[in-house]
Amino acid sequence: MKKFLAVFLTGAFIAGALTGCGGKGGDDKVIKVAASSTPHAEILEQAKPILADKGYDLQVTVYNDYVQPNEVVESGDFDANYFQHIPYLNSFNEEKGTHLFNAGGIHYEPFGIYPGTKSSLSDVAEGDSVAVPNDTTNEARALLLLQDNGLITLKDGVGLEATVNDISENPYHLEIVELEAAQVPRVVDEVALVVLNGNYALEAGYSVAKDALAYESSDSEAAKTYVNVIAVKEGNENADKIKALVEVLQSDEIKKYITDTYDGAVIPFE
Repeated sequence: MKKFLAVFLTGAFIAGALTGCGGKGGDDKVIKVAASSTPHAEILEQAKPILADKGYDLQVTVYNDYVQPNEVVESGDFDANYFQHIPYLNSFNEEKGTHLFNAGGIHYEPFGIYPGTKSSLSDVAEGDSVAVPNDTTNEARALLLLQDNGLITLKDGVGLEATVNDISENPYHLEIVELEAAQVPRVVDEVALVVLNGNYALEAGYSVAKDALAYESSDSEAAKTYVNVIAVKEGNENADKIKALVEVLQSDEIKKYITDTYDGAVIPFE
């Protein structure tokens, strides 16, 4: 009886071990990603067949908020999420005590300078007004873009904390009109230029690629900072399936899809 029991337990242990290995192997080929709908889930859908060719089953769940996608990755229910930029990830970790990690940058949504009463940056004249968003992050991005195009100069080192008080040179004596971001597109007939982020530009009927007089380059400070990333729980960033996911999303095929689809409102991160 004891011998039979020992054999039975040994057999059960081996069967369980084999089942566990098989399950683990299956799990290693499934990539569960939480994402916002546009453009993140749309981009992930394009990655599905490429990952399938590599032996991975990409499963995408769309969330309409910016909290649950992080919670389900922290809990281990999902392998990764794709919806946020690095400053949000860092602030979420700090506030919630989570352990989320940037596994790779995929795209950014650029700020652009758009025509108001002036249709070219070369037409800017003394005393013209420029409308910018008034919230801290977006105003800094707008001011940096104006600086990158020679319209103003900011104090050294202010970077993405810049405000109008940090303008050190203003050769055209531009009036910077600070408005709530959603209001900026509504004053195009009253100011020389408006500076908008991608979603508000699209809502205002602008084509980023066709209408922007200038927009953030892929190597700009803002693009590097606000790149949208694949986020995982810290320690999982080197898992094979996460590396495969990031590699595919950074591939030329996905970059082409982003470029062809979003008319400049979404740009692959280099």
